[in-house]
Formats: sequence, structure tokens, C-alpha cells
Amino acid sequence: MNPEQIKILSVIIATLIFALIMQPRSGSSHANTAYASNSGGGSKPSKKANTGNSKPSCRKKGYNLYGKVQFVESFPDLTIQYVSSFPDINVQFVSSFPSSCGQWQEVDSFPDFKVKVVSSFPDLKVKKVSSFPGMN
Repeated sequence: MNPEQIKILSVIIATLIFALIMQPRSGSSHANTAYASNSGGGSKPSKKANTGNSKPSCRKKGYNLYGKVQFVESFPDLTIQYVSSFPDINVQFVSSFPSSCGQWQEVDSFPDFKVKVVSSFPDLKVKKVSSFPGMN
């Protein structure tokens, strides 16, 4: 290859890389996305600002609504109320690997978040389901 061909090839590659970087991803807007820093590295990953997506976030008060949950009477991270209609989230209790939105594994120690069951003014209305867990 002569120097002129190398120059043309490098311009083409640079243009393609620039186009890939600037191409917006489907379902998100780079201009509306903001991240908050998370120091400590605990069970609260960094928060993502509401970008106006139609799919509701599987988070409440900075906690992911899936994982290992401990039911407590004092100092809860979230308060929940069990309902049969109009829930905020459908919850499936699993025995292992609670990795999808709405899958909870009840534990006695080392929870991802702690909840208290209340009868009024909850942070989250929960419906127990045996399949199709997730936000409504």
C-alpha cells in the first residue's frame, strides 16, 4: 500500500469509529442519563436518573427490587404492603438465584435489603405471584 491509500483507509476507519460512538443506543438517551457516585460498594449500586423509558425501573429508594430480602420489625430499608390488586411489583419468592426483577429469596442474614410489612402507607405495594414477577 502506498502512503495515499493508507491515509484514505485511516480516514474511513476513523469515520466509522466516530459514527459508532455517536450513534444513540436504542431505548436510551445519552443526554438524559445521569449517574450518581456510590462510595462504599455496598448493596446499593449507583442510581440512574429517570430517562423517561416506558419500562418502569426495578428500584426503590436506591435498592434493587430483587435479591436476598430479610423481613424485620425495625430499621427496614423499605416498607411493603401485600395487596391482591393494583400492586407496584409482582414478587416471586425463590429458593435460590434471585437475579431478575421481582424475584426475592428470604434470608435471615446478609440481605441485599430489609423490609417491614405494614398495613398502610407503604413504600411499595406487593403482590405474591408464582410466575411472571416484575414491576407493573
